[in-house]
Amino acid sequence: MPDDTLSTLAQIQTKVRRITRSPSVSQITDAQLNDYINTFVLYDFPEHLRLWNFRQNLKFWCRAYVGEYTDNTVSLTDPLYNFKNRYISLHPPLYIAGYNSFYTQSQEQFYGIYPKVTSIFKIAQGDGITAVFAGTLPNVPILQNNVTFSSVDINNNSLTLNDIPTFDAFGHMLTTGLLYLPNNPIPQGTINYVTGAYLVTFPFAPRVGQAINSQTLPYNPSLPQALLYYDGVMTVRPIPDQPYEINIEAYIRPTELLAGTQQPDLAQFWQYIAYGASKKIFEDRMDLESVQQIMPEFKMQEKLVLRQTIVQNFNERTATIFTESVGPTPGGFGSGWGSGQF
Repeated sequence: MPDDTLSTLAQIQTKVRRITRSPSVSQITDAQLNDYINTFVLYDFPEHLRLWNFRQNLKFWCRAYVGEYTDNTVSLTDPLYNFKNRYISLHPPLYIAGYNSFYTQSQEQFYGIYPKVTSIFKIAQGDGITAVFAGTLPNVPILQNNVTFSSVDINNNSLTLNDIPTFDAFGHMLTTGLLYLPNNPIPQGTINYVTGAYLVTFPFAPRVGQAINSQTLPYNPSLPQALLYYDGVMTVRPIPDQPYEINIEAYIRPTELLAGTQQPDLAQFWQYIAYGASKKIFEDRMDLESVQQIMPEFKMQEKLVLRQTIVQNFNERTATIFTESVGPTPGGFGSGWGSGQF
C-alpha cells in the first residue's frame, strides 16, 4: 500500500523548502508558501497539462422558457455554481435529454441555424399626454434580454426601455423581467416573458401620432437540440419547454490544497507541484540561475505526470467515417465488415 503521508500538503511544503533553501518561516511563512503552491495548482498546472484526471462530465438541468445559463454565484448546490472559475473549458460530446446534440463556439454558425429575427409590434399611439402603457403582447413566449419598448417624445428624443431578467433566491432566471431606461438603475416597467403582459412607464409622453412599438424575439419552446458556448454563457436552442438534463464534458480545475494532511487530486502530482511552486518562488526572488537549475527535474516530473494521460489515450483510436462500422460484433466474432451480418 502506498504511504499517503508522502503526498500531503505538508510534504509538499517540506519539499519546496528544501528546493528553495528556505527551511525557516522567517524566510518564507507557511501562509506565503501555500499561496505559491496553490497559485501553481490552480492556474499554472491546468494550463501546462490538460490531464485525463481533470476531465469529467458537467451535468445540469435547463429551465422552462430560459435559454441562457452562466455561473451561479448564489447557490452552492447548483451544478453551475462558480462555473467560470471551476471549469477551464467545455468539449463535445453534448447530450441533451440523452440525445447526442450539436455543440459550437461560433456565434455565426449557431445563429445561422437559429437566427434572432426581431418582431416589431405597435402597442399604442402617442397622444402627447399619456406616458404609461399596459397590455399583453400577441406573439409569446419571448426571449429574455431581447425586449425593447420604444417611441419618440415631443422634442424628437428617443424613448427606449430595455428588459433585464429577474432571478430567484437561488440565482435562477425567472420568466419575468424589469424594464429600464439606458444607464438608469430605476425600473420603469415590467414584462412577463411567457404571457406577454407588460407595464411601460416612459419618462415623457410620446408625441401625438407617434407609434409606441415593442421589439421582441418570439419563439416556439421545445426540446433543445444545440448549445452555444461563448463568453462564459451557454445558450441552448430551441428554448426549452420544460427542464431537460444537459450533459457535456469539461475540464475542471485541480483542487486547492488547504490542510496539511490534504493530498492533491492524484498523489503522484505532489513532486510536480513542489517543483512548480519552487520555480515561482525563485522567479519572484529574481534568482534565474536557480530556475535554470531546477528546470530539468521540473520537466521530468511534468513528463511523468503526463504519462498516465498518454497511456490512457492509447485506448482511443482516431475516429473516421468507418469507426462505427468496424469492431467486434455482438456475438464477439469478427467485425461488421464482411462478416455476413447486415
